[in-house]
Amino acid sequence: MNDNDFKEWEKQVTEAEKHNSIVLMEFEKYLKTKKLKPKTINNHVDNIDFFANGFLLRYDVIPIEKGFAKIGSYLGDYFIRKTSWSSKNSIKQNIVSFKKFYTFLYEIGKIPKEDLEELKDTIKEEKEYWIEAVESYWDDLNDDFFF
Repeated sequence: MNDNDFKEWEKQVTEAEKHNSIVLMEFEKYLKTKKLKPKTINNHVDNIDFFANGFLLRYDVIPIEKGFAKIGSYLGDYFIRKTSWSSKNSIKQNIVSFKKFYTFLYEIGKIPKEDLEELKDTIKEEKEYWIEAVESYWDDLNDDFFF
């Protein structure tokens, strides 16, 4: 990547981060209207923030609204390998966050119903794989650590 390409990528990332910040603030307000506990709201916002700003902007600049198409590679690989808190429960918590977030985007007209349905289908089809992948990952690490 030459200097001009890098500068352009940096500019796109900065713009995407600003956009994501606005969307995440709107999501937080939306969750507050659902009468969720503050800790639950923070967990959902943090889950989506890490996905949007830590994953979607890491290699390519993918708009948060289109991120639903990357949930499989995120929960099935990246999240497992790159976080120390990945577990069966954290995968399930992220799934709930994704459903709430992309439902929010649908309700405010930012994504079409087809995108929301695709997300839900992906979750239904791949959830067990993600859970097996995270359990296997930590089992393999523990085996390597103790032997």
